[in-house]
Amino acid sequence: MSTFDHKGLIQDINENLAGFRKAQPEAMRGFAQLAQASMAEGALTSKHKELIALAIGVTQRCSGCIGFHVKALQKLGATRAELEEMLAVCVYMGGGPALMYTAEALKAWDSMAATGTTTA
Repeated sequence: MSTFDHKGLIQDINENLAGFRKAQPEAMRGFAQLAQASMAEGALTSKHKELIALAIGVTQRCSGCIGFHVKALQKLGATRAELEEMLAVCVYMGGGPALMYTAEALKAWDSMAATGTTTA
């Protein structure tokens, strides 16, 4: 099982990127605009888009992505059942490595839900 503290990981990533945001403000604004436009409600709901984003994070083995997208899903009112169904597809498509990151995503979900991280 993962030993990641996803709340701490998110905080560390944000802190570590602070200097980069100052050094490359246009690039970071562009990334933020891309994220906002991509995740906006449309033919797919924002929740479905976040489930897709988390699935990519799991199959690409990105712990930071897992933390950020689990947090976003909880804010959007996703259920653990929705998370688990999406993770089953990840395991189907990504095999054993995706299964290892599925455990990490479940831990992130449970720890953030227990600590109320979604409101931060």
